Amino acid sequence: MTIHDGLTRRPGSRPKEPVDPGQSRRRRRVWYGAAILIALVWIAGVGPLGSFMGRLAEVQSNDSAAFLPIGAESTEVQEAQKRFEDSGAIPAIVVYSVPEPMAAERLAEISKDAARLAAQPWIEGRIVGPIPGTADDRVAQLVVPVSERVKPSTAVKELRTLLADSAVGGAEVQVGGPAALAADLSAAFGGIDGTLLAVALGAVLIILIAVYRSPLLPFVVIVSAMLGLVLAAVAVYVMADVGWIKLNGQSQGILFILVVGACTDYALLLVARYREALHEHARPIDALRTALRGTVEPILASGGTVILGVLCLLASDLSSNRGLGPVAALGIAAALVAALTFLPAVLLLLGRAAFWPVRPRPAGEAVTSEAAISEAAVSEAVTPAARATDPAGARNHPLWSRVAATVDRRPRFYWAATVALLAVAAAFVPQFRAEGTAQLDVFRTEVESVTAQRTLERGFGTSGSATPAVILADASHLDEVIAAAGRVDGVTAVAAVTGSAEGAPDNAGGPKPEPKVVDGRSLVHATLAEPAGSTGAVDIVRDLRAAVHAVPGAGALVGGSAAVTLDTLDTSARDLRVVIPLVLLVVLGVLIVLLRSLVAPLALVATTVLSFASALGVGALVFNGILGLPGADPVVPLFAFVFLVALGIDYNIFLMTRAREETVRHGHRQGMLRALTLTGGVITSAGVVLAATFAALAVLPILFLLQLAFLVAFGVLLDALVVRSLLVPALTLDVGRWMWWPSRLARRDGPRQN
Repeated sequence: MTIHDGLTRRPGSRPKEPVDPGQSRRRRRVWYGAAILIALVWIAGVGPLGSFMGRLAEVQSNDSAAFLPIGAESTEVQEAQKRFEDSGAIPAIVVYSVPEPMAAERLAEISKDAARLAAQPWIEGRIVGPIPGTADDRVAQLVVPVSERVKPSTAVKELRTLLADSAVGGAEVQVGGPAALAADLSAAFGGIDGTLLAVALGAVLIILIAVYRSPLLPFVVIVSAMLGLVLAAVAVYVMADVGWIKLNGQSQGILFILVVGACTDYALLLVARYREALHEHARPIDALRTALRGTVEPILASGGTVILGVLCLLASDLSSNRGLGPVAALGIAAALVAALTFLPAVLLLLGRAAFWPVRPRPAGEAVTSEAAISEAAVSEAVTPAARATDPAGARNHPLWSRVAATVDRRPRFYWAATVALLAVAAAFVPQFRAEGTAQLDVFRTEVESVTAQRTLERGFGTSGSATPAVILADASHLDEVIAAAGRVDGVTAVAAVTGSAEGAPDNAGGPKPEPKVVDGRSLVHATLAEPAGSTGAVDIVRDLRAAVHAVPGAGALVGGSAAVTLDTLDTSARDLRVVIPLVLLVVLGVLIVLLRSLVAPLALVATTVLSFASALGVGALVFNGILGLPGADPVVPLFAFVFLVALGIDYNIFLMTRAREETVRHGHRQGMLRALTLTGGVITSAGVVLAATFAALAVLPILFLLQLAFLVAFGVLLDALVVRSLLVPALTLDVGRWMWWPSRLARRDGPRQN
């Protein structure tokens, strides 16, 4: 080793061994050959499979069973109901509304429509009606049984087309009921692979162009994300097709957003480290090796944390929650594979050209382009003192070097102030209403099934158009169960299901039909005084259950729409108590292994939980006050927690892994400041990208997705801009090197000596 080598070598590094030029050339050929092969495999092997994104609708299940609580009382009753039905038809309700009372001629015209519909191949059973309105005689209805062998979306579309030429002149004809509701939900989710993806990718592209100031690199990142999405779609399709996982519309929407956002975040981290390394290395291959060494661990830790976090949803007792876990995990795994294989391969093949026109150059190389000269001028604007103490950070990241210097001056003030601010926002969490919403409030736009339901309520009254509570009981104790149910406040009528048409209760005169008995059990319909989706109906069902459960030997169970709402609320409360601690334990375990510390992981988890509570508090203010929303689905807080904690911890992982690396070289204080300076820009960009992709969920006309989009987008921005930029660095500086306890870094304040 020469004297010059000893003077220029970085402190703490090992002397470089002599390299055989021939061996170096062979190594470069291997790297470039592997890069070409990897890129071709992705483009030629995965790219043509893009049609699977559109085919995911084939394996979706958006019926009510896909969202029912597993093992709940209402679920058991719904399964038992199928054995009492002569067919598996799904009712569609055709509602007619005219300006004047329904005369006999009008009802005869509706009967002509019924006869025309009865000839359709997707009709299963007898069409019931026309039934004139009891509360408004200007309204009438037909009950049309749609075969379960046909998709509701297909049958309802044909039904609406046929009724556009209705025999009832001057009438407003609307199609509602369970079949129409399922069809409208499918139509709402139908924008996932079109509108949603276009909005998300457009937002990401604009942000990446602003970040990189390059026309080429943003498209490289977008292509990486799209290839990752195709791989995820193929995996989800295959597993859903064989029945290993369950997919619904909301899971697919979240999958698309999650893959695009996560893959872009990982790409931002890798590209930032690659550009930083290109300033230090003359050859792109050396820069890429340095970038991969510095980013593979935090990217894998980040992706692993999200995968383990979303898999905690398998502990949920709600079918929709449990189905989302493996779907999201497959998406994150695909994003990791794309970000760590295809993207590095393309970056190596493009070299510095990927960053054109602002190509990063090694120190000392001549600067020629106007963009590069402008960048150099910004670097010269940094004070000489800053360049001397932190050349890499201050020269290339002047904004974040100033942020680091500001936090360094008063760390205790900044972490205390941010904690106080977040705590004020978190104080509004009790105002977050997650008691569920009525079916009419599921959509944010006017859809025909909702307007038909309103017309139905106008014509037949709230109770007349509502779905009754359904009681399943032992046939030998049927009379006691009916008597007990009839004594419950809020139950207006009780009748056993007989063998009459459509299995409806029959209270007409004449001989009383015998109750239908299947496997020694009978069904009872209890009409409620409140609409099925209301809080009042939930309270009535709670009392109804207490009454019929008290009948000895009846084994009575209560189901129906209001019972499903009640079970969903109870199950969601149970899931919050089980899944949230599980996610926190998983995240804490990953951080302990990654940072080799106990204090830092506990502090990071605490800040992330505080950030989530703040986002939920702000969400309560926005949803209740500004937007005036009717409430939230019970699963919204759980989904928001899982994604915010699992994704929000990413930024702390990116920051603190770099802080640990820099602490080894420069000591605790300088290490933390350098980490904040060097990662500030990329983490902020990643946060903005992820927030923009989740915000794209709001383009779908579903209330649940609007609320989830706001909570996750706002929470991610809060994590990236406040928690990671101010709270965590200030707290780390104030705690000092004990942040790394019990690792050796806690016992050494200065840099590691050679």
